[in-house]
Amino acid sequence: MARILVLQHVAHEILGTLDPLLRSYGARLRYVNFERDPETEPTLEGYQSLIVLGGPMNVDQVERYPHLEREIRLIAEAIDRKLPVLGICLGAQLIARALGARVAPHAVKEIGWYDVATTPAAREDPVLGPFGASETVFQWHGDTFELPRGAETLVTGADCVQQAFRFGTHVYGLQFHLEVDAPMIEHWLEVPQNRDEINATAGGIDPAAIRRATPEHVGRLEQLSERCFSGFIELIGGLRRRDRQPHH
Repeated sequence: MARILVLQHVAHEILGTLDPLLRSYGARLRYVNFERDPETEPTLEGYQSLIVLGGPMNVDQVERYPHLEREIRLIAEAIDRKLPVLGICLGAQLIARALGARVAPHAVKEIGWYDVATTPAAREDPVLGPFGASETVFQWHGDTFELPRGAETLVTGADCVQQAFRFGTHVYGLQFHLEVDAPMIEHWLEVPQNRDEINATAGGIDPAAIRRATPEHVGRLEQLSERCFSGFIELIGGLRRRDRQPHH
């Protein structure tokens, strides 16, 4: 049975829709919550995959969050071991940094629903292949990253170009949030720190507009979540989905 190490940075940024999907494949999950236990030093021993979740900090805030340096080293080790690695939002930025790429504040924050486009490389990709030429995804980030050397861009955005990349065959960084559902989005909009972040945009981000757009787009996002994350789970090996009958 595959065991997966999950690095978490804040209480509200969780695996979301990815959690029940992983469990339906029989995966065993271990969350490492750095907000609750910032001194912990997880290792990869006994794990077959690494997932790194999002968070409000940026990768350079190592004095305030020393665990970020430990995470970057752990990610680099996982890549060297050729383990399947998935990074979401901050997780993608940490992967980019582990691969030597620059991560920096973006010109504008992307919070809410945004259109993205796939590159030709995405169409045959085992993880992001389910994406159409254009999709509307949920975002919550202020930083961006340069494409790591040797990586391939899979999804791009009009303002924030780097939205998803693959390094080798087993490492994926997603700037957007495929793991959210409608209750998670509503919860995120009510987290005090998140509300402060939105208010600081001085009207640039409208929570009411996000709420209006969610029913229109969240069904497709959940469909993409299941299809794309299933593709990632297939890379791990040793897992078989339990809640579906085999095809004859």
